[in-house]
Amino acid sequence: MDVTFLLKIAGAGFLIAAAYQLLQKSGRDEMALMLSLGGIVAVLLFLVGKVGELFVEIRTVFGL
Repeated sequence: MDVTFLLKIAGAGFLIAAAYQLLQKSGRDEMALMLSLGGIVAVLLFLVGKVGELFVEIRTVFGL
């Protein structure tokens, strides 16, 4: 796994957390919730590609 991938996920988490706090403090709780759900979906989409690469690597290692 590449370090830049981990930094992308961490950066997305920090940005989403900061935006969530700003929206929550301004009284827009529904928008803050939607932002956090969207952030979770975006990070999961990042992870889907890496999990696919992992399965391909496992298949090549074990010759399946």
